[in-house]
Amino acid sequence: MPPPIHILLADDHWVVRAGLRAVLDGQANVRVVGEAATGEEAVEKARALKPDVVLMDLVMPGIGGLEAVRRIAALHGGTKILVLSAHLQEDMLLEVLEAGGSGFVTKESAAENLARAIRTVAQNEVFLDPSAARLLVQHYKEPHSKETKGALARLSVREREVLALAAEGHTSTEIGKLLRLSPKTVDTYRARIMDKLGLKHRSELVRFALRAGLLKIE
Repeated sequence: MPPPIHILLADDHWVVRAGLRAVLDGQANVRVVGEAATGEEAVEKARALKPDVVLMDLVMPGIGGLEAVRRIAALHGGTKILVLSAHLQEDMLLEVLEAGGSGFVTKESAAENLARAIRTVAQNEVFLDPSAARLLVQHYKEPHSKETKGALARLSVREREVLALAAEGHTSTEIGKLLRLSPKTVDTYRARIMDKLGLKHRSELVRFALRAGLLKIE
């Protein structure tokens, strides 16, 4: 059995935290190790507990959820941040990715997507709720810039395929099965892509794929 994924719940409503804990306690290999009710508390507990994933609400007292995302990402402890929110706005989604968030799930779809989202970001991948992905795709429907086209031209056909699948939230194992490659080979492609494009974070792969028109959400 793989080691459990340690989760920190950050939401200012104890009823919401209790509900999330009840849902996650029923999941295999997932363990809630702490709770936080403010942005500051989320940062402090992330520093102390070093969870694998922080499940973060953006509407939080104190410094707020978005600033907490930035500060937790700046700890460089390997903790991934999955944002869970009832509100879905284009600018907020972009800010979450820029702040260092690894994914976004709406509370409306949490029952269906939460466990998968947690496991996805815990594997150092990016997870976008389908409704969030559709909103971002709509934003990036404008013509591609010359800079984006030039960067895309540096990638091989296979690298573009890996990039698109990675941006959609597929793990290296899943991409390997789809493209008939080993997960290690997929990781090599991904590292090569990030090097060619000058990217440092997985979330930047999503943004580039969107700008390049590679991310297709129905």
